[in-house]
Amino acid sequence: MRKAPFVAMAAVTAALGTALGSLALRLRAQGYEQYVESVSTFSVLMFITAALVVTTWVRDGRPHSG
Repeated sequence: MRKAPFVAMAAVTAALGTALGSLALRLRAQGYEQYVESVSTFSVLMFITAALVVTTWVRDGRPHSG
């Protein structure tokens, strides 16, 4: 499989995770504590998704047996 879709997907999800992390910090600074936990959780989920996409890309690049 080509690596372009994996790279693009990992980059976009990591960028989204970074943007949401920044938003969580701004929300905390402005006193919107009730939203910080859910935005932070979603940010972490985006980083985990990006890591899983990279893992899939690496595993797909290995030669298949059989």
